[in-house]
Amino acid sequence: MMIANWMEVCLRRAMIAAVLALAGTLMAAPAHAEHHARLSADLADHLSAGSQTIDVIVHGDAASVAAVARRYNLRIKKSLKEGAVLSVNAGQLDALRRDDTQDHLSGDIRIRSIADVTADVTAQAIGADQVWDGSDDLPSLTGSGVAVAVIDSGIDTRHNAFLRNRVIATHDFTGGDGIDQFGHGTHVAGIIAGRRGRTAETRDYRGIASGAYLINLRVLGDDGSGVSSDVIEAIDWAIEHQLEYRIRVINLSLGAPVMQPYRDDPLCEAVERAVKAGITVVAAAGNFGRTKEGKSVYGAITTPGNSPHALTVGAIDTHGTPERSDDTLAPYSSKGPTRYDLILKPDLSAPGSHVVSAEGVGTYLSKTYPERHVAGSGANAYMQLSGTSMAAGVVSGAVALLLEERPNLKPADAKAALQLTSTFVRSAGLIGAGAGELNVLAAASFVGTDQITSTEVAGETITASRIAFVDPDQSSVMRQAAIGWDTSRLGSNSIVWDTAIVWDTAIVWDTAIVWDTAIVWDTAIVWDTAIVWDTAIVWDTAN
Repeated sequence: MMIANWMEVCLRRAMIAAVLALAGTLMAAPAHAEHHARLSADLADHLSAGSQTIDVIVHGDAASVAAVARRYNLRIKKSLKEGAVLSVNAGQLDALRRDDTQDHLSGDIRIRSIADVTADVTAQAIGADQVWDGSDDLPSLTGSGVAVAVIDSGIDTRHNAFLRNRVIATHDFTGGDGIDQFGHGTHVAGIIAGRRGRTAETRDYRGIASGAYLINLRVLGDDGSGVSSDVIEAIDWAIEHQLEYRIRVINLSLGAPVMQPYRDDPLCEAVERAVKAGITVVAAAGNFGRTKEGKSVYGAITTPGNSPHALTVGAIDTHGTPERSDDTLAPYSSKGPTRYDLILKPDLSAPGSHVVSAEGVGTYLSKTYPERHVAGSGANAYMQLSGTSMAAGVVSGAVALLLEERPNLKPADAKAALQLTSTFVRSAGLIGAGAGELNVLAAASFVGTDQITSTEVAGETITASRIAFVDPDQSSVMRQAAIGWDTSRLGSNSIVWDTAIVWDTAIVWDTAIVWDTAIVWDTAIVWDTAIVWDTAIVWDTAN
């Protein structure tokens, strides 16, 4: 009887506690929680400042966007494939974020080319010269039959590097004729697929995939800047025309500050659409690896390089030698992890310092930095530039070589092949140089044989890092690849992971990287247009 009474008392107490908890919840909860769409950091600043002229990217089909515009008396500035750019003031922005049809809103932020204006050995350093020559086990590869879309400041198609129908299509999203007036796009395009120079002093200069075709999609103006909505349009254009022109690669040697998680970023959304359509998207990591005072910066990857779907590239300084033993991460190269999402980036690194390529005639870079001129003149002029833009171009060319060898290679497979065969850069670690420095000779051998083997580059025996990471669906884990590949399961269409692969549930940092307690959140790293990077991690002691 006592036990029964005790149980009854406990039951009553539990019921009373449950009722009180429910009552407290009901009292605390408002009758109707007001909807607020997520805002990118720049829009939040505009709203706080009461700005009167704001370009905002909304999502939805044409009908729903038109309905939103009518509802708030807004002007549709530009229509996109999956949304539009609306011109609003702070009050209208506030109304938009309360609209139930909007999940998140993004600013049409400024995009800039990513080059740091500073005998080219790029091809030899990554083994591309050996890929061109071929061997008993490897066919001669030049990227033939593959088209790379260069979304940039345009291409000077009058340059000899692009003669003989190298550029097979042009579309200018800035309203111009596609001709590069800044000089950046021409240089990047030459790195990817430029033909060999036509004189004795320029004959050594050629693109990594000199047999590939180029698609010229201009989104940056004469000063090398543009807006993200034009880049989004260009990516969607490439997707729509991929079968017509056999577009397999998109090169994005441009970027902007990360203002929101990648899932909300319309630029990252466009990258994801392209990758899901079968196009490998190569993006520059950014040139914010250090402060003006020389301090090393972490967390400064630019968009769209923060997308896990992009193949994000950091820059290596070869120090002017083809040997890889003296290679280091370029100090300007942006390091991870990414802002908001903390994804391990970059994915890979490649030569990006003092890379020689086509010089656009009369362009801004050519006229402003004549000391960067290397050889030739007029339509056969070559100059050197430095930046993760150049490194991205090198990787885009490398992807084109792999696609010639194995046309059915999927974007995830191309990324994995390049990462698995790269050389880990211990001095920079995973968040500096990613899986490692590009070795296109090893990658081409691997794609052809399904076996990871040591290669010899510039007289040095190079061993693959056997590390690949940042899978689009497993962005917070690292793929351990000291593995074997099950060749019996490797079809011609895709690379299949062997069942022996172990997914490590923890992010593994190289032992050479020590996270000191003196990490600070720096507020002095400023983008060209005075946008402050308030969440870049700065290591204030020697790296």
